[in-house]
Amino acid sequence: MLDPIELQIAMGALRAACEEMGVVLIHSAHSSNIKERRDASTALFDPAGQMMQAEHIPVHLGAMPAAVEAILDEDHSEGVSWILNDPFAGGTHLPDITVITPVLIEGGGLIGFAASRAHHADVGGKLPGSMPADSRGLEGEGVVISPCPLDEATIEELAGRMRQPQERRADLRAQLAANHIGALRLGELAWRMGAERLREAPDAVLEAEDLLEAPEGDLLLRLRAEVRGERLILDFTGSADQHPGNLNCPLAVTHSACLFAVRVLTDPDIPPTAGAYRPIEVRAPHGSILNARPGAAVAAGNVETSSRVADLVLGAFGRAQGQGTMNNLTLGNEDFSYYETLGGGQGACPDGDGPSGVHVAMSNTLNTPVEALEREFPLLVREYALRRGSGGEGRHRGGDGVVRELQALTEMSFSLIAERRRHRPHGAEGGSDGALGRDLIDGQPVAGKLTGTLRAGQRLRIETPGGGGLGNAREPSI
Repeated sequence: MLDPIELQIAMGALRAACEEMGVVLIHSAHSSNIKERRDASTALFDPAGQMMQAEHIPVHLGAMPAAVEAILDEDHSEGVSWILNDPFAGGTHLPDITVITPVLIEGGGLIGFAASRAHHADVGGKLPGSMPADSRGLEGEGVVISPCPLDEATIEELAGRMRQPQERRADLRAQLAANHIGALRLGELAWRMGAERLREAPDAVLEAEDLLEAPEGDLLLRLRAEVRGERLILDFTGSADQHPGNLNCPLAVTHSACLFAVRVLTDPDIPPTAGAYRPIEVRAPHGSILNARPGAAVAAGNVETSSRVADLVLGAFGRAQGQGTMNNLTLGNEDFSYYETLGGGQGACPDGDGPSGVHVAMSNTLNTPVEALEREFPLLVREYALRRGSGGEGRHRGGDGVVRELQALTEMSFSLIAERRRHRPHGAEGGSDGALGRDLIDGQPVAGKLTGTLRAGQRLRIETPGGGGLGNAREPSI
């Protein structure tokens, strides 16, 4: 057994390895979504497919073990990596492509896996950017990649079915480079670890409900959380049935959102490992919106429904809610594809105000800097600012959202997928709710889930939600 000092050294070494993988991926990639926004994650796994360490995007991390599980029983050999994006075979939504590299020692013994998951700017489908707001089946969202070996012929074949194939090739090779670094470091380390803090929480049964804003009307999500000794059972029975549109989650995405929320509620410094997550059980009926059947459209489920799942878990334990949306915007034509998520206000904390204008929760990416956006794409940024006063009042205030207004310089399609346009992020303990988000084209309000065309000169303005406040504003802070 490792002593505490050795354990901390091992944890730091594994974390450093994953961070190094991320640096290689970000600096090797060509698309702005990876190199600027850093919409990518890296992880290391043991030979049984259990996560030892992972870094970067919460919605990726909790679901990545399912991707490794999908190729676990294959025959692995030195230098042969695997690729997939199928949401029902270890993926999340189609733009998130996962590359997995087995790590073998001399003699062929498997000691683990290095994996990277990155959101590609396009993976085919009916709309540039592969994030349609109106898809009703997986086939309309892009190229579906079932788990298969990844070599140069596979890269060429896949890139040829997607827009901007040269960029796709470069980004896939960047993932391979990141995995190579991870495999090298894992060969040097070969540690296993785990940690968890649920035993400190008192036994309790907690319930929460929230609404998901489907175009045709609100959908109910329901949670019953039971803390029982060192176990936490998160039961979503009673939530809406599978959605005919694309708000569905594969179970792995629901699981990922739950793991993020529990990490926030316990100790964010706990490494995201299999040992840390083992006491958590997630239940969602098969065929529900949180455990959809294969073939269901999932583009919005990965980004928006996952955010609401995290809200539900945090709300059940008395936390103020953050913006609860990634404010997904996809722009493009046959010459370019651009995707970004927008930061917003986060919920107030028990010991301080919520942060403003940040990408946290299930996203945890960066913005695309104005200079990079205007240099690479036919767009002008007319305004980018904090949305002052959008956070909820309280003893501790919720964070403010942002305003981002883009002007198209040529005709392009757009797809907007956002939440909290009808229902505010809730405050807690008497704190006020955060402000609703809203979206406008040339000053006229439009729906938060919409696909259309921007003509040259038109302006799209997105005002993101604020976070909920915590506590009565008239009560002094402790």
